[in-house]
Amino acid sequence: MANSRYDVVVVGAGPAGLAAAAAASFSGCDVLLMDSAEQPGGQYWRHPHGRLDAVADLQHDLRTFRCLLSVIRSRVTYLARHDVWTVVRGGRGFEAHAVAEDSAVVVSGSALVLAPGGYDRQIPFPGWDRPGVFSAGGAQALLKGHQVTAGQRAAVGGTGPFLLPVAAGLAARGVTVVGVFEANSTLGWMRHLPSVVRTPDKIAEGVRFAAALAHRRVGFHARHAIVEAHGEGQVRSVTVAKLDGDWRALPGSRRTIACDAVAVGWGFVPRLELPLALGCATHVDADGSLVASVDERQATTVPGVFVAGEAGGVGGAALALVEGDIAGRAAAAWVGRPVTWPAGLRRRRRTYRAFATAMHRAHPVRDGWRGWIGPDTVVCRCEEVTASAVVDAVRRLGATDARTVKLLCRAGMGWCQGRICGYATGLLTTAETGRPSDPAGLAERPVATPMSLRTLADGADR
Repeated sequence: MANSRYDVVVVGAGPAGLAAAAAASFSGCDVLLMDSAEQPGGQYWRHPHGRLDAVADLQHDLRTFRCLLSVIRSRVTYLARHDVWTVVRGGRGFEAHAVAEDSAVVVSGSALVLAPGGYDRQIPFPGWDRPGVFSAGGAQALLKGHQVTAGQRAAVGGTGPFLLPVAAGLAARGVTVVGVFEANSTLGWMRHLPSVVRTPDKIAEGVRFAAALAHRRVGFHARHAIVEAHGEGQVRSVTVAKLDGDWRALPGSRRTIACDAVAVGWGFVPRLELPLALGCATHVDADGSLVASVDERQATTVPGVFVAGEAGGVGGAALALVEGDIAGRAAAAWVGRPVTWPAGLRRRRRTYRAFATAMHRAHPVRDGWRGWIGPDTVVCRCEEVTASAVVDAVRRLGATDARTVKLLCRAGMGWCQGRICGYATGLLTTAETGRPSDPAGLAERPVATPMSLRTLADGADR
């Protein structure tokens, strides 16, 4: 690093972080961009090293990425493979504490833009812990980043528009996709037409993926779900059921389909460890996720801290790019740089945010999924905690919230620290107690990424 203090520090090099770093730099700021990955792009623009063409058939706007990348390389200090584990207020701004190859790195900035992204939301079903069952994002990451397919015959299921690009990407690489199983009805979008028609690019994107699936004769099955995975040592088949409006499996509708890979996704969960570490205010979004509260300039309740992308509400790459642009300009203004505001920038943010709200309301996770699982279904894979153990923590041991359930049965105490099982644990706890679960209790993590005690001590000595 040329220095360890900057005007603006941006954490996260996905669409939101790249846009924020570019905007702040063009406004005259000395900008540092940090990301845990080896190369920029985030999940949306993930690609093999030096091979942007490898994902050209999966994403249509690589021109935007190339433009941002050229700005980052020429004007911004970029630190790859730097995993930020916490952020704190410093004497003249903020400090970002990162791990880089098991070494502690601390950088300072007068303003801070957090664009940490999100991760796959998962709900359990019998057999979801078998080898060959992937999150939808995990299957896509293998494909984009390493050109590795999850299997040769894959089933894709869950809810939300993200299932389409995952299935299309697998099919384009020669995988036989046995079906896309969407748990909700596609008619849910009809109730939100005003928000949908204002985003023709989103409509075109959906049509393009649907056409790609139709071209390869991949069936799309609304109100169907993968409710069980089978196989000894490796998934060999799945049970698919037709659902009613509350996601209860209809009697006599179950059928078994042979496959060697399963990709499931139920939306996304924002990463909030860093905003919460600084005490940024939060609220519950339309999809039930806890998100950072921001104003029209992406400013949080902590002066000098801005949030863009999924951490402020899951909405996709187009929204993240706009929010990142706004956050970068706002951060530059915060440190005293003259800033120009393009006409229509905030209007585009409102349009894409309205579309995101419509998406969440058209693809909710409904209560009927609990009927798919049995007492011995694993909920927390890290600690091998079953559904019966979660229920027992409430009924017999007296837990009244998900955090107490975690303490009593260890659900969420493993490697992922509740990132995978926390959502389902909260829903199961709510069903037993009748009280809404506090999402903050499962989102707060003092250490945002795994690190050694030696690295932690090295950072404390600085």
